[in-house]
Amino acid sequence: MKVVIQRVSSASVTIDDKTVADIQKGLLVLVGIEDADVQEDIAWLAAKIANIRIFGDENEVMNLSVKDIDGDIIVVSQFTLHASTKKGNRPSYLKASKPEVAIPMYVNFVKRLEIELGKKVQTGVFGADMKVLLLNDGPVTIIIDSKNRE
Repeated sequence: MKVVIQRVSSASVTIDDKTVADIQKGLLVLVGIEDADVQEDIAWLAAKIANIRIFGDENEVMNLSVKDIDGDIIVVSQFTLHASTKKGNRPSYLKASKPEVAIPMYVNFVKRLEIELGKKVQTGVFGADMKVLLLNDGPVTIIIDSKNRE
């Protein structure tokens, strides 16, 4: 699994002019799922996201997690994170899982993240044409690949 984590002052997801997710301070997490992903990837990433210390403490040092600040999270599926741009100018998405594999993994990821966070996680709608609006705070953007645990 690949995720792009963005620390936000606010974020929302709109589908057909209807807001389906809306948060203030917290994280916007874009997630891409591939066929090689397993439940261990979900558990590891959910714990990492809930506990990653990218929010400022009283000295403005990044020492606090989204849990520490009682922040919120929006998770948005994004198969394009698995784009291969090796050949030509048109990206290939062969590594990205098809919906029949990706949807159950996505649902499990959101549930596990809710357990780690201790509250509801908002989401976009898998496969929908979404408009994602965010105010990146910092900016702070972290990319994590569960297959490359450094």
